[in-house]
Amino acid sequence: MTTVIGLHLGLAEASPFIRQLMQWGPAAGVALSKGVAFALFGICLWLNKRQVVRWINYWYAALVVWNMILIVTVLKPG
Repeated sequence: MTTVIGLHLGLAEASPFIRQLMQWGPAAGVALSKGVAFALFGICLWLNKRQVVRWINYWYAALVVWNMILIVTVLKPG
């Protein structure tokens, strides 16, 4: 959601992969990227790579914080 909100506020997507997926629209691109992420999650569980899942969760948490900082910066008056 933070990516979609940022895009609506005029921010740009930094990931070339996600930008390619967004050729079908911002919401579709984000949804497709989450589908890819969910598939990779399944593969990690199947291969018993739970530490990779943990690392990716930290990465996504940092990404959400970064998106929120950018959103607040854009919405900040002045």
